[in-house]
Amino acid sequence: MKTAGLGKSHKLCSATAIERLFDGRGSSSSMLAYPIRAVWAEGESVQGSHATERVKFMISVPKKRVRHAVDRVKMRRRVREAYRLARPRLVPPLSSDAATPVVHLAFLYVGNGIEPYERVRKAMERILRKMFQEQ
Repeated sequence: MKTAGLGKSHKLCSATAIERLFDGRGSSSSMLAYPIRAVWAEGESVQGSHATERVKFMISVPKKRVRHAVDRVKMRRRVREAYRLARPRLVPPLSSDAATPVVHLAFLYVGNGIEPYERVRKAMERILRKMFQEQ
């Protein structure tokens, strides 16, 4: 089994979950580590046998910040790669003994233009450390 892969089970695809994450009424938290802003909230609890992943995430790189599509794709790939490499070290595994809440997480790119991968990686590590130290 690949530990550092990001398959379909890692993606936040539910429109209602995304809406709850950004509606402002829920118990979502956020953090800014330039050039990434993270917004997260606990989702529904899953039982041990039905659990797939502890964190479901999405990435958004707005056209207002990065005008060219090739640059948006490049930054989306850099954010995804930084998360993929940091996840096994910084995200605690899903426990199968009790109902565990799933964390819905959105990474929003707030930088203007293209940032180097090293800066994105450091920001990602700061975000994940803060997120999972609080829990």
